[in-house]
Amino acid sequence: MVVTFEGILRTDELAAIRRQLAAADWAIGISAGAQAVLVKNNQQLPESAPQLRELRLIVMRALNRSPELLSAALPNKILPPNFNRYSGAHNAYGVHADATLRSLPDGSWLRTDISATLFLSDPADYDGGELEIEDLFGRHLIKLAAGSLVIYPSGSLHQVRAVTRGERLACYFFMQSVVKSSEQRRLLYEMDCALRRLRAQLGDAQPDLVRLTALYNNLIRCWSDC
Repeated sequence: MVVTFEGILRTDELAAIRRQLAAADWAIGISAGAQAVLVKNNQQLPESAPQLRELRLIVMRALNRSPELLSAALPNKILPPNFNRYSGAHNAYGVHADATLRSLPDGSWLRTDISATLFLSDPADYDGGELEIEDLFGRHLIKLAAGSLVIYPSGSLHQVRAVTRGERLACYFFMQSVVKSSEQRRLLYEMDCALRRLRAQLGDAQPDLVRLTALYNNLIRCWSDC
């Protein structure tokens, strides 16, 4: 399931992130698996970067404000966000699938169910740089407004097309969902969207809506693997 979310970052948050990234020292050739590293040609903010802690806090606070993201991803764990740059000679990331397991700072492991890209550059400021995702429904080309987010299954083949002008800045991270199945998450997300629309029309106290909401939550309990 590929889902986009507009306005995850506020204007002030986006400006603060851009200011810090403008002063960053970027690195190449990090944070990729054995296959992915062969096609990875971008720059990344290293773990030693002094800006990284504050940047991660800004992003995580913004994610926690989004009930739509919570509904679509049903996150159990989120890998601390990272930041990348596509420009000049380091301008693309070829076709790959994300690694299944990622280590967390506490030494535990996260199963990558969902990958996410938070766009930080205005689309008019660069050419190319589309995130291309392949799934059962074909290929999706994603190039969102700054501050907007896309999530997609981590097992999907995807790539970032070459940036031919300007600079593409983005934040990316991975989530382990409480519901492992992508298809079950899609059904739950569609059900929750319909329930929210009905609540807006009928109010929370409508008896059948109460029953349907209980059914939704009980399906999460049935399908949860954590």
